[in-house]
Amino acid sequence: MAPVGGDAVLYVVTGPPAAGKSSWIRAHATARDIVIDLDLIATALTGPGAPQWNQDPTILRVAHKARFAAMNEAFELRDKVDVYLIHTMPSVKALAKYKRLGAEIVTVDPGQAVVMARIDAMRSPEMQRVATRWYSQRSRLPRAAMPQTSRDW
Repeated sequence: MAPVGGDAVLYVVTGPPAAGKSSWIRAHATARDIVIDLDLIATALTGPGAPQWNQDPTILRVAHKARFAAMNEAFELRDKVDVYLIHTMPSVKALAKYKRLGAEIVTVDPGQAVVMARIDAMRSPEMQRVATRWYSQRSRLPRAAMPQTSRDW
């Protein structure tokens, strides 16, 4: 939460699927803060009974457009309120933009074994593919280019 009379913060929360990014935000954000989470947006755009992690291409198309619109507006308000943005695998270009905006990058990663066990419990091959890609890309990044790993929370 932004201190009274102080500067608000843009948090970009990264990490593989099932790492606990949403949980980290719930532990840190307040009701006044802006939270941009693609999974929550997709859930809000679907009818009752839709899966929480909905990867239907039609739903995702609309959810991504809503997410980008929310990001653009929230970036303009980041001096007034804390903004929490989940971005699983930001590109180099996106990271550069977040840096220009003064974002604090938080990586939530309990470790590959924990993530894969959580995904196995959900029985989600798509999440498993994304997590495998996340760890593969992360291992190829130079150490200085990696976002700081979050502490236990």
